[in-house]
Amino acid sequence: MRPARTMTTRRHGLSVRWIGAAFLAMGLWFAAPAGAVAQDAGSGGLVIISDIRIEGTQRVDPETVQSYLSLQVGDAFDPQKLDAAFKALFDTGLFADVTFRRDGGSLIVTVVENPVINRIAFEGNRKLDDETLTAEVQLRPRTVYTRTRVQTDVRRILELYRQSGKFAARVEPKVIQLDQNRVDLVFEIDEGETTKIRKISFIGNENISDGSLREAIRTKESRFWRLFSQADIYDPDLLTADRELIRRHYLAEGYADIRIVSAVAELTPDETGFFVTFTVEEGPRYTVGAQSIESSLKDVPVEELGELIELETGDWYDADKVEETVQSIVDAVSSRGFAFVDVIPDITRDRQARVIDIVFRIQEGPRVFIERINISNNFRTLDHVIRREFDLSEGDAFNSAKLRATRRRLQALGYFESVTVANVAGSAPDRTVVNVEVEEQSTGSLSFAAGVSSDAGALFEIRLKETNLLGRGQEVEAVLRNAERSQDIRLSFTEPYFRGRPLAIGGDVFADSSDFSDSRSFSEQRIGFNSRAGYQLAPDLRHTVTYTLREVEITDVATSASIFVKAAAGRSVESSVTNGFVLTRIEDPLNPTEGYSFNVQNQIAGLGGTVSYVSQTVAANRYFPIGDESTIMVEGTIGALVGLGEDVRINDRFFRGGNSFRGFDTAGIGARDLATGDALGGQQFAVGTVQFIGPIGLPNEVGMKGSVFSDFGTLFNVDDSGSTIADDASLRMSVGFGLRWTSPFGPVSVDFGFPVLKESYDVTRTLTFSFGTSF
Repeated sequence: MRPARTMTTRRHGLSVRWIGAAFLAMGLWFAAPAGAVAQDAGSGGLVIISDIRIEGTQRVDPETVQSYLSLQVGDAFDPQKLDAAFKALFDTGLFADVTFRRDGGSLIVTVVENPVINRIAFEGNRKLDDETLTAEVQLRPRTVYTRTRVQTDVRRILELYRQSGKFAARVEPKVIQLDQNRVDLVFEIDEGETTKIRKISFIGNENISDGSLREAIRTKESRFWRLFSQADIYDPDLLTADRELIRRHYLAEGYADIRIVSAVAELTPDETGFFVTFTVEEGPRYTVGAQSIESSLKDVPVEELGELIELETGDWYDADKVEETVQSIVDAVSSRGFAFVDVIPDITRDRQARVIDIVFRIQEGPRVFIERINISNNFRTLDHVIRREFDLSEGDAFNSAKLRATRRRLQALGYFESVTVANVAGSAPDRTVVNVEVEEQSTGSLSFAAGVSSDAGALFEIRLKETNLLGRGQEVEAVLRNAERSQDIRLSFTEPYFRGRPLAIGGDVFADSSDFSDSRSFSEQRIGFNSRAGYQLAPDLRHTVTYTLREVEITDVATSASIFVKAAAGRSVESSVTNGFVLTRIEDPLNPTEGYSFNVQNQIAGLGGTVSYVSQTVAANRYFPIGDESTIMVEGTIGALVGLGEDVRINDRFFRGGNSFRGFDTAGIGARDLATGDALGGQQFAVGTVQFIGPIGLPNEVGMKGSVFSDFGTLFNVDDSGSTIADDASLRMSVGFGLRWTSPFGPVSVDFGFPVLKESYDVTRTLTFSFGTSF
């Protein structure tokens, strides 16, 4: 770059000046008048410095200049010492020029001070703000200006722009002279166009397509839909990571001899784009041959552990499944009381037959105990909040599986941007020290959400949340939600470890209202609070007990409403206890592709108050992966509600439709008053869904998938009776299709449902949708 050439010129100029200083020192001697020759024999016949005068200083004190000199009055005019003094003054960075002159026995040092920076400004910067650039440069107001420092800062700014994809950026420093030897420094910036990846090519990939490899890497080609992504901006570090991703992709497909020859990024002549080329040598593809487990430890059930092997003979070799098998065996053996265990996969290649045999060898690892656990960089989070996530403590046998589980739990807390857990040698060969280093992140958030759905209409939400209150791990939250047909205010508090035990205690205070005038001819207001306690029964099973006290008021009952709706008008007080069990084995709840969950909720109302009933719901779902990109989801929910000595009110019943039963309107199925058209709900229901979700031909990173679904079920049984009530337990069913888009603005879902089984009084609706985002 142009600034770099300027920097080189200055360095050469400085070297020439140092050489000139040596000649100057020699000249000072030869130019001495004859009478100035010293008579002191100790001087060796050299001229003695009788006086040192400093000239040209403005801000720098002459004594400061004198302190950098290696010469004093009484010293001889030694060329080597003069040269060293000259260099020392320049090295201070305080002076733009230094000259030495001899006048008889006097040494006259004339300096030209570098100016002081009055102000630093940036012009033309749009991609990076002033605050970011100021933090990057080393020069500051009231510091000494030097060309070397300026050029160093120019390079730092250019590097910052390169990291942002602006490889065509230009930076030109401008100096504005002021009085009193001050300057304003202005960095004039021409950011240029963002330098993106124009094309990614692969050489040598005969068996795996370019498209498959492009999906495997994080660097992406520039496309219009990547407007909010940084993946199409060239990053050398990302390119290095992509080499490993390509290698692992090949290893997972059976190419055990894969070699990534090179990864080259070439900048176009106009500096507006990069062409990236990966060169690979695939080698042969291997299948899995014989597999076995051998153990040098006694009482290890090798036969039982064989069920943990992920691969089968004849499968294509998959390095990922080998790693999964190793980890599964380590965990299984460790859980049987073997604290010190290593599992080493011994791989034997038969290159001629293209078969890999694998022996998983279980052996005793070094007997090591934990001497100490150190926690660092937790400036806000208290130590005990971190330590309570450990399954290990000082004095326990070292267990790598438990240590990995601890790291996962710490990362899942959401308190830390990164968590590093490592062990180092302790004070003895059988001792180890566990070091936990965390990088804390903001745990407080103020979010604004906006969206629209076919059920609630347009909505706006403000949410204030802190998940690590005062570093104690406590959670507080305040929510204000306003939608066309509902409003909600809620305050929550949760203590995840009550009195140091893994028992979550919390509570909520709430006030909400809902407008059901379109489907049920009334509105509902609720105000109250709940208190809850939850704990883990097993790693994936949680039990929660909740007590709720609320006042419910049915208002705005239409004059044309059903008599059963009018009978529910007024206020009531509900005191209830809910007992819930949730079993979850889904790795990614936001984008589930595999696993299952099971949820049981039992509610009893009537512990005081004016309402008495018992409610039971059971829900389950299962996700089945189809290939790498598609999923089949099966879901079912059943529920029953019965009054205790009284009829169940309309506002306590179950309602289904809209997003909960596509193809039908909100509260579109269930009992209905035929005289008014009001939905009366039901006290028993059973609904299910079968849905296929898969790609629609767009790249995965677009985040859009299609779905084909069928919703089916029934809702029936109300306490109300009369000739105008239709209450039928017949099966309803709909089929349809939809789109799921994980957009930069939030999740978007659109479904088109078409009833194929329905009753004449059911209310249908083809389109259901939801859209929401936080900003």
